[in-house]
Amino acid sequence: MTRRDALSAMGALPRLSAAPVRPNVVLILADDQGVGDLTCYNRESVIPTPHTDRIAQGGTRFTDAHSGSAVCSPTRYGLLTGRYAWRTRLQHHVLRPFDPPLIEEGRLTLPGMLRRQGCRTSCVGKWHLGWTWPKKDGEYDFTARIADGPTTRGFDRYFGTDVPNYPPYCFIENDRTAGLPTDRRATTNLDGVEGPMLPGWRMDAILPTLADRAVATIREGAASGKPFFLYFPLTSPHQPIAPSPEFRGKSGINDLADFMIETDAVVGRVLDELERSKAAANTIVIYAGDNGGAPLAHRKPLAARGHKLSGPYRAAKASIYEGGHRVPLLVRWPGRVRGGGTSPHLVCLNDIMATLAEALGVALPDDAAEDSFSFLAALERRAARAPVRAAIVNHSNVGQFAIREGRWKLILPAMPQVTANFKQEVSAEELYDLDADPGETDNALVRRPEIAARLRKLLEQHKTGGRSAPARRA
Repeated sequence: MTRRDALSAMGALPRLSAAPVRPNVVLILADDQGVGDLTCYNRESVIPTPHTDRIAQGGTRFTDAHSGSAVCSPTRYGLLTGRYAWRTRLQHHVLRPFDPPLIEEGRLTLPGMLRRQGCRTSCVGKWHLGWTWPKKDGEYDFTARIADGPTTRGFDRYFGTDVPNYPPYCFIENDRTAGLPTDRRATTNLDGVEGPMLPGWRMDAILPTLADRAVATIREGAASGKPFFLYFPLTSPHQPIAPSPEFRGKSGINDLADFMIETDAVVGRVLDELERSKAAANTIVIYAGDNGGAPLAHRKPLAARGHKLSGPYRAAKASIYEGGHRVPLLVRWPGRVRGGGTSPHLVCLNDIMATLAEALGVALPDDAAEDSFSFLAALERRAARAPVRAAIVNHSNVGQFAIREGRWKLILPAMPQVTANFKQEVSAEELYDLDADPGETDNALVRRPEIAARLRKLLEQHKTGGRSAPARRA
């Protein structure tokens, strides 16, 4: 014992506490996965997900978690910025092949915030938030660097496919294609549209390659001695439904079920590498679904073989209903979050940014994360402080708005200029009491017009106010 330690023990000097160790963060985003697809949410599922369930067993499972939108680009924008995507130019649908970036230059992102705290930030997987693709003589130039991608929006490194069912069909590393897509996919179907393709490109090799890179990123991050952030947006179980040979036929049901089993196995590889690298004890693991599940055309064969989606959400009619945007959300943080917990609190994937900011003691500026509320109190089960999110705004594939507050949810029709090109999901206002009618079958609008009026006013305030989270400074 040193002299100072001895004096401290006698109370003569204050004890020096060790500097807090910054945690690592691994954020896994499964594409098109609903709450009925994980056995920790749905005990009747015939598709085992033991590895993903490990996150729930070691942390907290949220039962009322939502994406801000039930489709890819808006969900990813909200997750990485803490802001609703309908505040951008994207008023319906998703970004199309070769579209420009959706995240504005200069906007603080989740990886940008973590990088300011000394984290090495990496993205491995599906981006789908746009790039500035170079052109030469009117054609896309795949020999040049691609501007305004992930490495300009807060990430130190990127490896993945922009969108697995969009061209160019190749991997991208940082700001260049990995090889030249000189071949061409000639057909258009659910597995992809026509466009440039790398010679020999195989859809069933995408997920294993991404898993290898994610594992290597964790290994390197753990060895560096610095905190690391891995954003791992999976390409599965979204189209193309392409299980690798190792998993083909494993479920005994169909290719989608095989792909779900492979998705869970990839999660297992990530968790195993955290253990192997001795990083698990100091790593926050977040697992979420990007929207409520794959199209019903692919769900029906599962249902016929006994795969049951949880409760009323099995009938996900459209992206504005609960089955479209209610998602799994699991958070594990050893030493900070007790395992095996369940939280009924209303949360949105946008809230991850504010939650991590509070956990790390980061003060967010007012021009960032405008629709992000911290759910750290729910994670830590602090009964004295309830989570602050009271309402959530959902936005559908065809531009419809819905607002949820407490048990009540109001759905509005889409804008006329949108429904001219897309099938409208709701032709008149609908009001549902989700406590009594979670399947959204009994429109209470006529019986409770005062609630609809209040929610309509609240939605307008959120739309015109530029933010839904309280201002963070005067």
